[in-house]
Amino acid sequence: MTQEQHGSAEPRALRHAGWIAGAVLLTLAAGAAVRVAASARHDQTLADSTAASAARSVLVAHARPAEGKRTLALPGSLRGQVEAQLYARTNGYLKRWNKDLGDRVRKGEVLAVIDAPETEQELAQARAAREQVQARLGLAETTLVRWRDLRTRDAVSQQEVDERAAALRSAQADLAAADANLRRLEQLLSFRQIVAPFDGVVTRRNVEIGALVSAGNTGSARELFRLVQTDPLRVGVAVPQVNAGDVRVGQEVTLRLLERPGQPIKGRIARTAGVVDADSRAMTVEVDVPNPDGKLLPGAYVEVALGLAGGARNLVVPAAALQYRQDGPRLALVDADGRVELRGVKLGRDLGKAVEVVGGLKAEDRFVLNPHDSIEAGETVLATDAPLPEPAGKDGKDAGPKDGKPDAGKADGKPEAANGGGKPDAAGAARPGARS
Repeated sequence: MTQEQHGSAEPRALRHAGWIAGAVLLTLAAGAAVRVAASARHDQTLADSTAASAARSVLVAHARPAEGKRTLALPGSLRGQVEAQLYARTNGYLKRWNKDLGDRVRKGEVLAVIDAPETEQELAQARAAREQVQARLGLAETTLVRWRDLRTRDAVSQQEVDERAAALRSAQADLAAADANLRRLEQLLSFRQIVAPFDGVVTRRNVEIGALVSAGNTGSARELFRLVQTDPLRVGVAVPQVNAGDVRVGQEVTLRLLERPGQPIKGRIARTAGVVDADSRAMTVEVDVPNPDGKLLPGAYVEVALGLAGGARNLVVPAAALQYRQDGPRLALVDADGRVELRGVKLGRDLGKAVEVVGGLKAEDRFVLNPHDSIEAGETVLATDAPLPEPAGKDGKDAGPKDGKPDAGKADGKPEAANGGGKPDAAGAARPGARS
């Protein structure tokens, strides 16, 4: 081999070695890149798994629509269609009473008789005084006729004739006054008989024979009898403002007595106040109840069930799903990505274990059942669908008093308004006992 051939072989060997070294380096770089990518994927998977393990698990459900046919139960008391307290109109002593407690009477029947000797003497005096005035009037008439005759012969002056005419008119006025006083005393004496102003039942007798009776209803005067008309009866209830528009005159209602829960009583709305009371935020409604057999007793407590017109059907959620804060009630909603939204809602009727939502919630929204106090807006949760428990009041009947008496805070017997109080709650009012 010549020197020239040997010199050209060396660069070729060096090039081959460089190629081999480059291939090795490329292989090592590719392997490193693959390892780094695999490690990144593993880290991401580990992070996702850790985040999934740290996410809160919650049960979610959809709100159910409220029942279309609703009944509003309100407390009330039976009252007579007409009730009257009977007082004496003349002074005297009770001579006798003809009707006692529990007796049924007809209009015009005499309940009692009063002995009024003083009034009788005043009447006799008034009659005598009228006779005196009548005599003076006759004399005045005769005198005027005579003086007018004398005037025609110019025996007396016209002034004297006018004076006799004035005396006649004065006597006529005195007679009219005497007649009026006589009629007053005769009418007053007729009040010795206490008569029934309408058909009814005597529910109270407060006087005994020989007792001194004073006229009027003030001072020492007291009622002699109390009379109640028992057929028909009436009952007044206070309908909350939110339901006032569903009530109409002539509407049939159902009444229930505590002692006869299985025997509903029918009645009809006879009249409404037509205005909402500014203090109670309720409208007074009166119901007429037929009572031909007299089995219903005035004063008895009853529960009045008013059927409400089926309007827009609101949504119902369990009471445990609500959170109460200073800015009002809210629900924890979960979207399709599992993120939490804390949304304020407006409440309607309280159905016991369930509450009606009238604003802020849609049928497709999912809410968290029994949300924890620490749940936050934007938080990612693991949502699991759960069956919605049956709310209380499934038959559409509003929750009413459980013991047959108005709830605490309603001493006047007025029902709660739609949000559970006499007045609508302010937006920031928190419900007692709620978690904060």
